[in-house]
Amino acid sequence: MVIGGGGREHAIIKKIKENPKAETIYALPGNGGMEDDCICTGVGAEDLPAIVEFAKTHAIDFAVVAPDDPLVMGCVDLLEAEGIPCFGPNKEAAIIEGSKAFSKELMKAYGIPTAAYETFTEMEEALDYVQECKIPVVIKADGLAKGKGVTIAQTREEAVKAVNSMMEDKIFGDSGSCVVIEEYLEGPEVSVLAFTDGNTLVPMVSSMDHKRAYDGDQGPNTGGMGTVAPNPYYTEAVAEQCAEEIFLPTMIAMNKEGRTFKGCLYFGLMITADGPKVIEYNCRFGDPETQVVLPLLTSDLLDIMLHVSEGTLAEAEVTFSDQAACCVVLASKGYPGSYEKGCPLEIPEDLAHVFIAGARKGEQGQLLSNGGRCIGVTECADTLAEAIDKAYTSVKRIGFENGFYRNDIGQRALKALEA
Repeated sequence: MVIGGGGREHAIIKKIKENPKAETIYALPGNGGMEDDCICTGVGAEDLPAIVEFAKTHAIDFAVVAPDDPLVMGCVDLLEAEGIPCFGPNKEAAIIEGSKAFSKELMKAYGIPTAAYETFTEMEEALDYVQECKIPVVIKADGLAKGKGVTIAQTREEAVKAVNSMMEDKIFGDSGSCVVIEEYLEGPEVSVLAFTDGNTLVPMVSSMDHKRAYDGDQGPNTGGMGTVAPNPYYTEAVAEQCAEEIFLPTMIAMNKEGRTFKGCLYFGLMITADGPKVIEYNCRFGDPETQVVLPLLTSDLLDIMLHVSEGTLAEAEVTFSDQAACCVVLASKGYPGSYEKGCPLEIPEDLAHVFIAGARKGEQGQLLSNGGRCIGVTECADTLAEAIDKAYTSVKRIGFENGFYRNDIGQRALKALEA
């Protein structure tokens, strides 16, 4: 069973489905657009007692816990206590994403390069700090906030507003009771997902996310409007430096803290003038990064996940295509603000890598929009330029009257290749 119901989970399920050992795949909850690839159950991804009960009554052999919330809540711990092997970190290890204060302290203690920072649990102290610190400054809610708990404040007024909204107005609930305020780093961003069982760490293909809603990196932050892979800023030299200074030291640090991490560890990196630095860790596959990385995986995903679970990742074959991939996300007009639901989605059957996120089945069985980000369309090709062209050709074939997408996914990467 795969916990979750978005485009990331659909990409994982499609890849697992390639293994003949995966006879039946359940999604908890899944969505209306995944039903050709798995059995959607409607069981909520954060309803841990129901997840455990479902696993027991359906004799589940293996579980993939994909989203951050159930991981941080301890879903893996509960399933493993019932004898069900899992892909994903336990609660002790998932804190690397669950608490930004913890992850910053970890990096500081083990010399892993990151932005300078201060942590605050008292609002008045945080407000005093932003009156004196260098601007721009980055303000982060300590806990999970659906990917929206970060503000890059360009002015002191914005910084004050961010602190107030997190700590006083509680816009992220208890996640904002503690805030991390850190220096603003400059440089290209790179996302790297890595398989690790605590003994071995294998980075996947790098990728570049596009967070802003509109062309030219304008508009509000979103969960991600598209991705490309590989990321041209992630050169072989940068990859070697990251492995030596960030990836392996992080795995070792977690072991030393008694929090051995088994699963997918996500590194959000900034390639600064002083070298690569960690912006954030995630304790799971990123979304939409997964939608470009997994189509390039040429070895068997379920086999790798089983090896991670068993602590034998060193024995697994992990190989990726030399091709490039581009994913374009179709979102509901108005996203990430308010938007309509229930608009028809028409997807040609011959498109290979279509990952459904916010969708449900209507009374007549038609596919309808049911979220902010509805569809991710990925295409692979020998060059990034070709992959981008193919992705946009495919996107234009999808019927979604009330949808929109960015027209410039991958353009920044193309310019980097030309430089």
